[in-house]
Amino acid sequence: MGKLHLFDMDGTLLYGSAAAIEISRQLGLDREIAELERGFAAGELTPPRFAQLACDLWAAELTERQVAAAFEGAPWLTGIQEVWADIRARGERCAVISLSPGFFVERLLAWGADAARGSLWPAVPIRERVRPAGILSSAAKVRITDELCAEYGLTRADCVAYGDSMSDTDLFAAVPASVAVNADHHVSDLATFAYAGRDLREAYDLVREVR
Repeated sequence: MGKLHLFDMDGTLLYGSAAAIEISRQLGLDREIAELERGFAAGELTPPRFAQLACDLWAAELTERQVAAAFEGAPWLTGIQEVWADIRARGERCAVISLSPGFFVERLLAWGADAARGSLWPAVPIRERVRPAGILSSAAKVRITDELCAEYGLTRADCVAYGDSMSDTDLFAAVPASVAVNADHHVSDLATFAYAGRDLREAYDLVREVR
């Protein structure tokens, strides 16, 4: 039986950062997005409200070129593509599930992810309002996991989750194996393993060595 490796993006694959932060940096909005991130982390903003306020910041000024620059210049962990290549070479699957904009998350398909699911933010350039139903949550990560398991002929028992924060708590509670990557207190007590550092290969080895 194969496995399905499920990766969070913000704070997990992205070291100490998030898609919204990297995109806002391209527009010189570092201070403004930091305030929104603080409100979200404190529970003062729901995921849909955070998404709408971020879109209000970017308005119609954001371009695909700036999104690409944000992605390319982001502080990614090293070894992501090598880990995903090893997973696939073993006949297993890897997926990214993130609350961040799908138009950013889906760029990881080119790095070797079998699936990349993000929230349905308005398309770039942003001229529409956020549709709350399209914004993912911690619970939605479990729903998407179940969908992927059905697609790949697997179950939750075959899953390994990698995450760092509150948005990963439901998934960590739902699967038997998990790795807290540079994580905060929300998931540290739920995780099977813990990793601090900047190389995904080292976090992945924690799971690979105990198979």
